[in-house]
Amino acid sequence: MWEVRLGLYCTREQAEEIRERIGRLLCPDPEHAPPCPVPWSVSLRGSGPGSVEDAGGEGDVAEDYPELVEQAHIEQPWQRGRRE
Repeated sequence: MWEVRLGLYCTREQAEEIRERIGRLLCPDPEHAPPCPVPWSVSLRGSGPGSVEDAGGEGDVAEDYPELVEQAHIEQPWQRGRRE
């Protein structure tokens, strides 16, 4: 079994759209008869108000991707504090 992780500095709506796109890549025909040829799962974990972590989830996602947060602060200084 393999796990692929993807860190994104974006809004919840953008993250949900990307999750849907990944799902369509893994299973382009959601109406097919089960099971999928390659079993898969996709989930969404976030930081900030309204996220799973805000409700006592698995920890702060920003701590997993410090270089991504730093990059976002450098490239998008107007969004500082938005997703932390």
